[in-house]
Amino acid sequence: MAEKILVVDDDPDIVKFIEVTLTRAGFDVSVAFDGREALEKVSECRPDLVLLDIMLPTIDGFEVAHELRRRARLTGMAIIIVSARGLPEDRLRGLSIGVDDYIVKPFEPDILLARVRAALRRLHDMRSLSPLTGLPGTVLIEEEIRRALERGDAFALLYMDLDNFKALNDTKGWDVGNQVILAAARVIDEAVTRFAGPGGFVGHIGGDDFVALLPADVAEQTATWVCRRFDEEVGAFYGPEELDRGYVEATDRRGAPVRYPLVTISVGIATTAMRMFSEFGEVVSVATEMKQTAKRAEGSCYAVDRRRAS
Repeated sequence: MAEKILVVDDDPDIVKFIEVTLTRAGFDVSVAFDGREALEKVSECRPDLVLLDIMLPTIDGFEVAHELRRRARLTGMAIIIVSARGLPEDRLRGLSIGVDDYIVKPFEPDILLARVRAALRRLHDMRSLSPLTGLPGTVLIEEEIRRALERGDAFALLYMDLDNFKALNDTKGWDVGNQVILAAARVIDEAVTRFAGPGGFVGHIGGDDFVALLPADVAEQTATWVCRRFDEEVGAFYGPEELDRGYVEATDRRGAPVRYPLVTISVGIATTAMRMFSEFGEVVSVATEMKQTAKRAEGSCYAVDRRRAS
């Protein structure tokens, strides 16, 4: 499948030149002519890379890049600024936001293609993304946690997964199961954005397991909101009678009637508000233990480690 590139520039001639160059090279190209349209197009088509001018109508390119990097689910997307502004302070600002490269106009087609391919190659090599949710996968999750430990940040790790998920797949089918996983990803992403802002991180380990890394002082607010909002969202996947009963009726392989509880979410929290962690395995182990504690309770809930290190 061709990699998708979004070209964002308010000059139609530049857009056409870049579009033709990239299309001939085998890329799937979309275009936008201002900052607001760019953000809408990114949400619609989830490009692998955005080529972004700085001087745009409605929202300038720096603001667009900042917003894209703020959204947890878009951390695995490459961004290259393509601008006539080549001052060192412009380059520095772009790199500080988190863009992958900075190309100064005018440029040769071969140079553009080489830089695009290099950015996509880095993206492929360095980003481990969930194919279903598009969220960072295990490689990026581990890197993010290790960086927080190295910096000595005050953080909380939330480890979340869905309860009774296999029963949902068995009774509703894998397609519904995938939709529920996507709903969980949206809820977690929205919660982290709401309470942690650009300092938050969301990852998808795989299956129905997620993590979030965020400031320690908003951990319980975030977990509470995730549990409440997920229960609201998951109701759309059940019928009115199932919601009233609180379970799904089915038959097992022998034809005997069985009752499966509705899907809920459990959240385990490891936080530096209670103890400092020295290594990756330690913080993950505590979050896992707390998630198992949350699972022993009924319904969507969280458990936070309140033990102080001796």
